[in-house]
Order: sequence, then structure tokens, then C-alpha cells
Amino acid sequence: MRVSIVGFGLIGGSIARALRRRGATGEWHITAWSRSRRPIEVALEGGVVDVAAATLEDALSRAELVILAAPPVTCLDLVGQIGGSLRSLLPEDATLTDAASVKVSIVARADSLRLPFIGGHPMAGREVSGYAAALPDLFVGRPWITVPGLHARFLDAERVSKLVEACGALQIQMRADAHDEAVAAISHMPLVVSAALVEAIAGGPGREEKADWRAVEALAATGWAGMTRLARGEPSMGAGIAATNAAAIAVRLRAVRSAIDEWLAELERKGGPDVDALKARFVAAKGRLEDSESQ
Repeated sequence: MRVSIVGFGLIGGSIARALRRRGATGEWHITAWSRSRRPIEVALEGGVVDVAAATLEDALSRAELVILAAPPVTCLDLVGQIGGSLRSLLPEDATLTDAASVKVSIVARADSLRLPFIGGHPMAGREVSGYAAALPDLFVGRPWITVPGLHARFLDAERVSKLVEACGALQIQMRADAHDEAVAAISHMPLVVSAALVEAIAGGPGREEKADWRAVEALAATGWAGMTRLARGEPSMGAGIAATNAAAIAVRLRAVRSAIDEWLAELERKGGPDVDALKARFVAAKGRLEDSESQ
């Protein structure tokens, strides 16, 4: 199958590496294009891709499956271009998919342009970005959400399923809105909370560094590292996610704020906190996690 990967960072690079390592010889012909050319040149030199396209137009012209592996806002723009000024370059029987973590806005745009589109979201990632961080087994055993567009054909579903299987992932079909609400809870809201925690302790944008930040930072260990890991990711990716799934993230943030208000009420209880009540909250939280892990 002739695959064109548009965007070649962690996800696009990992897809290319997975197809090259896991696919049979000659099964996948991989073309890649990105605004940053150097990563693709490295992949070409390493035999991970077959063609380093000079332009987006070149990447589209002979593809059977086009994978948009860019941040959400960029994917929205690319869908608009492919369904508009570049439509004539996309082969009539080609399939379009993406790997962005937001689905409602992207699928809706593809539908409005009558594109043969199946939205995709491989539920895997790392806190580091770029092709240098790409791994061939990044998706193995992980869910890969698919959201068929209104104009997706049986052929499109077959191709995307083959892609998911080749990457070692587990395909799960969902509605776009259900997907965005779910990832807001377990991915996007934690990303914002991670950044907000840094702002609260170290200082926010346009503000002076907190007076005790350096002293506090010197004491930080695994707890702080774990809570702030997501804030170490690519800022432009985080901004795109927050902008394109804002409503769903806001709902989850309000739920977190409500829970924190309950903690504050207990911690500031007249006469001092009730240790048993605090323990009950910790027990309940641990129980929720362990119950889900045992299922």
C-alpha cells in the first residue's frame, strides 16, 4: 500500500517505523512530508521511508492512504487544504485519516468537504517529541480510536484497519463527541492541570517567579516529576489540543475544581481536619484505580 505520512514527529515517525519493522517486505511504500525536512531526510537515510516528498502536493499525488500526523490545529488546516485547493491532487480512490487527539472538529470539517475520511487517534505517546523520539513499538497493545466520516467507504475502513493492525494497536470505533469527552478526562484535562500546577508553584506566564520556587525545586523528587510530566511536552501541541477541545476540557476542569473545593473544606475544617475523613478520601481514590486495573 502506498502511504503518505504528513507530519513527521513522534507519531508520524513511529507509524513509519512500525510499518517498516512489522510489515512484510514491499508491503508498505512510505512517503513522508513535513515542514521540517531534516527528520525525513534522516528517516530516508535510515531506510524508514522510501520517499522524502519535496512538497505537500507531491506527498498527495500518488497516495492510497494519507495519514495526517500533525497537531490538531494543523490537521484542521490540512483537511481544509486537501478538501479545497489541493483536492484535484488527491487520487479519487485515496483514503484520508489522521492521528490527532481531537475528533469532533476535524471529522466535521472532512464531512463538510465530502472527503473519504476516517478519523484516528492512537492512544499512545511520550513526554518527548520529534522524530528522534519515535519508536516502532509505540502503539503495540494500545487502543487506536477510529471515527468514520459520513463519506467514508468500505475500502477506507479496510485500509485504516490494516494500518492499525500493522502498528500492533487495537482498533476501537467511537463517535467523535464520545471520544473528545473521554480524552478530555484522561488526557487533555490532566495536561492542563499539570501546567496549572507548575504555574501555581513556580509562577505563571508574565508573572515573576515565585519567591520560594528555587528552594522548593531543590527538594522535588518523583512525586513532583510525575505530576508535572505532561507539562514538559511540546507547548504548541498542548495549545492546539486545548483550543480544539476546549468545551470538554472545561467540563472536566470544573469537576476537578469541585473536588478540590471539597478537599479545602476538609483541610480547613473548624477545629482541624478529620483524619478519618481524609483517609476515606484516599481509600476511595485508591479503590477506584485498583478496581479499574483488576477488570
